[in-house]
Amino acid sequence: MTERLYYADSFLPSFSSRVTDIRELSRTDGQSVWQVALESTAFYPTSGGQPHDLGTLTAKSGNGAILEVPVVAVEEDEQGEVWHQTLKPLLAGTEVRGEIDWARRLDHMQQHSGQHLLSAVFAREMHAHTVSFHLGEMSSTIDLDVDALAQHSLERVERIANELIAEDRAVTVRSVDRGEADALLAAGALRKLPERAGTIRLIEIADYDLNACGGTHVRSTGQIGGLLIRGVERVRQGLRVEFVCGLRAVASARQDFSTLTCSAAMLSMPRAEVPEGIERIVAESKADTKELHRLREELASYHAVRLAVEEQIVDHLRLVRRVFVDRNAAYVKMLASRLAATVPQTVALLVSTQQEPALIVLARSGSLDFHAGNLMKETLAAQGLRGGGSADLAQGQVPHDRIALLSDAVADAVHAAVARTAEIA
Repeated sequence: MTERLYYADSFLPSFSSRVTDIRELSRTDGQSVWQVALESTAFYPTSGGQPHDLGTLTAKSGNGAILEVPVVAVEEDEQGEVWHQTLKPLLAGTEVRGEIDWARRLDHMQQHSGQHLLSAVFAREMHAHTVSFHLGEMSSTIDLDVDALAQHSLERVERIANELIAEDRAVTVRSVDRGEADALLAAGALRKLPERAGTIRLIEIADYDLNACGGTHVRSTGQIGGLLIRGVERVRQGLRVEFVCGLRAVASARQDFSTLTCSAAMLSMPRAEVPEGIERIVAESKADTKELHRLREELASYHAVRLAVEEQIVDHLRLVRRVFVDRNAAYVKMLASRLAATVPQTVALLVSTQQEPALIVLARSGSLDFHAGNLMKETLAAQGLRGGGSADLAQGQVPHDRIALLSDAVADAVHAAVARTAEIA
């Protein structure tokens, strides 16, 4: 098996090794993806919520040419072998020099060590235990086995974590056998333990936390560089806490400050007054929306009366057909309902073309005895389209180039329904 150099030294940026095995992972359009195994490696494979390292493997050919092979992924198989995914092959026995993408490694160490610290503080202070961890590209999350935490509790946990970071406590690594690990767990000194035999690797934050982990970590809490809780949300297994550490926390704070500054400039007010200003704008917007709805209803009522007097009842039916290019769907539906309720024996067949496909609406007076929803559904279905609704109000969507055809079809169906009712009466 590959010797994992990061177990002993997570700060190892480069190393020398030798290829022990190679296999083709896949081939697409003539391009092969290879997996390379090494005698020893500092590359961390995806595991335990922490993503893999990136970097390069450099080899020298027999004629002295330098071959630089990017490592695009690192995985561990079921037997525990570490495979380095590349787009170029490296023959078994080849001597290589590995270089880790150090910025990515440092970021992952800050986030992972920060997770250990944050989980320990939640467990100690809130009796909230971590059940899962995910290290993402922009932020990380832990899932806690509690349903809710008060905001002041989150702020307290965050403050304690940052106090421990400021104390620059040592973060050390040691390995113990399974028996000793079980004893530590039973004594309450170890936070959790994986279900596997053999040697157990332990990460310890001095006088605060001891946890089994195979990931990469900083040497002291000060190297975490600060921790910021970004938010919480309910999930199936409890409460998910989003956080960032180190340089991510700096970038996050900078982005938040820039957003706040931009918002303050748009609102022409100091940054500290932005929340109050937004609250005022939201309240005014709700009032304006309510007033706009009232005015739209009044307009629809007046508009309905005007349309009603423009059409006469013929064969027991007043059919009002209109196509609106300057009215949205919500207004057209409101107008159709108002029109059908204003005068008896009336059907409103209205179309709004502000969107594609257009909206076709059918409303009927209560004095007419047919089901508008069924009529719309059957008529549009005959043309391969969908529509439907209640007995009094129905709607559907029609392509712009078929508006006239489908409006005529619905109108014909309305005439036929009214005629049948008249014959029965």
